[in-house]
Amino acid sequence: MNTIPIHLRSEKMQGDMIFVVDDEEDTVELARMVLEYEGYQVFSASNGEEAIKFLKKSTNKPNLVLLDVLMPKMNGLEVCKWIKNDDRLNTVPVLLFTAKVGKKDRIAGEEAGADAYINKPFSADDLVSLIKMHLEKAKNRAQ
Repeated sequence: MNTIPIHLRSEKMQGDMIFVVDDEEDTVELARMVLEYEGYQVFSASNGEEAIKFLKKSTNKPNLVLLDVLMPKMNGLEVCKWIKNDDRLNTVPVLLFTAKVGKKDRIAGEEAGADAYINKPFSADDLVSLIKMHLEKAKNRAQ
């Protein structure tokens, strides 16, 4: 039987929900550690197909998606476009994180609907600051 290896490991459970999608396990675990320390609930998926399956079946939408660009099965730009075209999810901030930092890469991210770009490797402070800023923007737009 195939199961989707998406995990919820946070014990705090009261913070905003961040959905981290990356095929690099070390990157996911580093992001999880940083974000859980800050009080966020962290869910994860290892590729774009898993991410979309999770988002389709989840009754709760994430407050923010942190999405790698280069992944197997479905890349982050495709997932970002799907999120931004979904009526239930299109207001969720999507932050792309990747080692691809060229101008064409940033334009492709903007065209996909990404709210921001984070370069890999990332610093914990930069990641947290950017996430807090985009969560605040999303909450202000919702009011």
